[in-house]
Amino acid sequence: MRKQLSLFLALTFAVMLVPAIPVFIKDKSSADAAEKPGFSSQSEPEIPSATSPPAVPDRFYKVLDVSTGEVIEVSVLDYIIGAVCAEMPASFEVEALKAQAVAAHTYAERQKLRELTEPTADLKGAYFSNDTSKYQGYFTAEQAKNYYGENFDAYYGKISDAVNEVAGYIMTYRDEPIVSAFHSMSSGKTESAENVWGSHLDYLVPVESEADKLAPKYLEEVNCTPEAAKYQLERAFGSIKLSGDFKDWFEIIRRSDSGTVLEVRAGDKTVSGNELRAALALRSPTFDIEYTDSDIVFKTRGYGHGVGMSQYGANAMAAEGKTWQEILLHYYPNVTVSEAI
Repeated sequence: MRKQLSLFLALTFAVMLVPAIPVFIKDKSSADAAEKPGFSSQSEPEIPSATSPPAVPDRFYKVLDVSTGEVIEVSVLDYIIGAVCAEMPASFEVEALKAQAVAAHTYAERQKLRELTEPTADLKGAYFSNDTSKYQGYFTAEQAKNYYGENFDAYYGKISDAVNEVAGYIMTYRDEPIVSAFHSMSSGKTESAENVWGSHLDYLVPVESEADKLAPKYLEEVNCTPEAAKYQLERAFGSIKLSGDFKDWFEIIRRSDSGTVLEVRAGDKTVSGNELRAALALRSPTFDIEYTDSDIVFKTRGYGHGVGMSQYGANAMAAEGKTWQEILLHYYPNVTVSEAI
């Protein structure tokens, strides 16, 4: 169990390097994994009864407010509501909001476990902060009021009602809270944790998410001048060497089955698609590279790292009548929806 816990904690840290940021502000963490034994023929998971949900845990999370430097205590219920407000548009379907709530609660429980075991000094005893560049997004009621404006009562009420129905649940795997990674929209098929973060997990494997292709801004183009690209590449990769002809700077070497660029040559360096995405502020590591006479053109598909639950995919499933349990068990195969105790 100690070895297993160490693996979970290590991967949690790896995921934390990929910030979870509200999808409506900016992006927020093997290629054949889905075809390995155990993924295509797993037994049908048990879906908990919706008629008798467990009670919301009567405890608090410690949150570092980076604006004041103070550690505040927030009830589990209020934290989950604030996390959903920050991480998913309130206009989304109720069942998608519920799925996001369970993912947010799972994230918080896992991060709490990590901090109780291996405290982060900068958190001053808190489990996480409200710094969305490092941790899951979280709005206080006042921040949500400022964000939603005249729609606050309707939106906050909608999210609160959704959270109240599922706040007693988390997702577990082998009795541990899972890495509940999520992203705005995939390329049409989600990605494996192994391809993005280098660690395999049975529940973070590629699954179909075709509805993402109909999401707003699924396809985007970024035109980058050679001068701007050179500046960003040198800033990200230090002593990178670039030839005189900018049309020779890039070559995509390897992709996953989900379309993620696994290896790309940039100048004289070979980097991952996520590394190039971070260097050039691209929406996704699923991209193509083209050239005009004066610019480098990056054509991206989807938004985010592509691992775990697609939020737009979840919304599409909910619109089709799928429940929050069905959504979660689709995007996180092999997990158990458990009572948070």
